[in-house]
Amino acid sequence: MNLPLAPAPSLESIRAPIAADLAEVDAVIHRRLDSGVVLIRTVANYIVAAGGKRLRPALVLLAANAFAGRAPARHELAAVIEFIHTATLLHDDVVDESSLRRGRKTANAEFGNAASVLVGDFLYSRAFQMIVDAGSLRIMKVLADATNVIAEGEVLQLLNVHDADTDEDKYLRVIRYKTAKLFEAATQVGAILGGADADAERALAEYGTHLGTAFQLIDDVLDYSGDLQETGKNLGDDLAEGKPTLPLIRVMRTGSEQERRTVRHAVEQGGKGDLEAVVAAIHRVGALDYTRERAREEAAAATARLERLPDSPCRDSLLQLAHFSVERKF
Repeated sequence: MNLPLAPAPSLESIRAPIAADLAEVDAVIHRRLDSGVVLIRTVANYIVAAGGKRLRPALVLLAANAFAGRAPARHELAAVIEFIHTATLLHDDVVDESSLRRGRKTANAEFGNAASVLVGDFLYSRAFQMIVDAGSLRIMKVLADATNVIAEGEVLQLLNVHDADTDEDKYLRVIRYKTAKLFEAATQVGAILGGADADAERALAEYGTHLGTAFQLIDDVLDYSGDLQETGKNLGDDLAEGKPTLPLIRVMRTGSEQERRTVRHAVEQGGKGDLEAVVAAIHRVGALDYTRERAREEAAAATARLERLPDSPCRDSLLQLAHFSVERKF
């Protein structure tokens, strides 16, 4: 199955079949964020108000609604996925010492590291309260396993920071653990809620893995080519944090001796002092095109996993989402 050649669809058109469900998820999110502790409400609402694509809850709903079932717990569990994702962002920003996300100050920049970490813990614990309420041991296992793998991915990434010898295999392992695992969990939970058989459940989980990998690879591209107004991030933020992402790994593999020395220095030292030279090297060796092509391979693998799903508007949206993942600008 080939990806469509038409321009990437908008997120609005992709989410159209589940628009009413997403409104219900937003209502669940706001209701479940309630706490008698004012600071928790303040920080949690600050994060939720920042918006975001709501991709992971959308995946739960699209996967669930691609089948005949309309499980009552789908809105709660879609919100659970968003809470887990938000908790990881709160902790990520503290670890990375980030100050900007989605075009505004991060929670740790606004409220401090301690508040961000503790509210992240609150979101994790609230998510698992909701999972228990849903009453499915299978779903509980999927999400418990996913959060454990995500934590391992965070540690693996920490080990790679400032390591200019990180190779492509090590980096892709981090992506699979840290980013793609929650995409995988979202589509698998949706399949379980929809009553999918074992083959379809496995196919949707694999779809999520490949889709999440494609999304992260394009994030790597946008870090060196995106626009602040569209991405909400400053150019070269990953470089400033000493993260050896795929465009840099490609330069280290194919660049000239001088280009490799420049990238090594930039990764090991962090900061943006070498940004101009690094970007020049990235463009000269075609590292962004290489990374985009790897992302397209992942998106193609994702679409192939949908071949056995019945035709439906939700299946169409899942196909379109794979196309969007590699053609997006934000």
